[in-house]
Amino acid sequence: MNDQLAAHLEFFGELGVEGLRREPAWRTRGTPAAARPPRDAAPAPDAPPVDASSTISLERTADGNLLIALKNEIGPDCTRCKLHTLGRKQVVFGVGSPTADLMFVGEAPGADEDIQGEPFVGKAGQLLTKIIEAIGLKREEVYIANVIKCRPPGNRNPEPDEVAECQPFLFRQIDAIRPKVIVALGKFAAQCLLKSDTPITRLRGREFFYRDAVLLSTFHPAYLLRNPSSKREVWEDMKRVRALLDGAPSRATSTVV
Repeated sequence: MNDQLAAHLEFFGELGVEGLRREPAWRTRGTPAAARPPRDAAPAPDAPPVDASSTISLERTADGNLLIALKNEIGPDCTRCKLHTLGRKQVVFGVGSPTADLMFVGEAPGADEDIQGEPFVGKAGQLLTKIIEAIGLKREEVYIANVIKCRPPGNRNPEPDEVAECQPFLFRQIDAIRPKVIVALGKFAAQCLLKSDTPITRLRGREFFYRDAVLLSTFHPAYLLRNPSSKREVWEDMKRVRALLDGAPSRATSTVV
């Protein structure tokens, strides 16, 4: 236990953390923004009726979790794009709390993820877990997913036709979870979600309203493994994430649709 604590403190030092918050409020979720309705709120009296047969993404299972229905719809052996013929072992759907206030979106599964069926479980995933813990959360309290659910061969970037088939499922994951904050991890995820070719170095530090959440971009954990000096920049991003979770107003000036 002492060795584990020492390792965490060393990592926090690399991030540039100057101290640890001990107040109970730091370890609890922030108060949702006033404009955000409760997850189970009834429709407004003048709201148009919803045709439940038109989309499975609007159906709630008994426990209010839409993700189960979506995961079943995708299936364990999806064949919608060519990746199923290019060596992937399984679909990597996503992991975490179905009611998370914070959601991380990466690019695509790697070799470890393809074997284990869970996103961000390799070295980059271990680093992401430490980053999550650095803002007072546990991995199981957030939600982690990728733009693409299957591993591209050789870990190449997903191709446009693969994104076209798979990204709609990510959108439905976001709509099911309804996070307050979304963090795009790395250039590909940020550019894909924001429909932009702006470099990640220029997307960092900017906030966007995105599918009823606030979206921020930061460096991918794999990039940090190669460029540890950038950990301090990621820590600045994560401090902002923590502030938003705690109810700070967003600095976003534009909406991505």
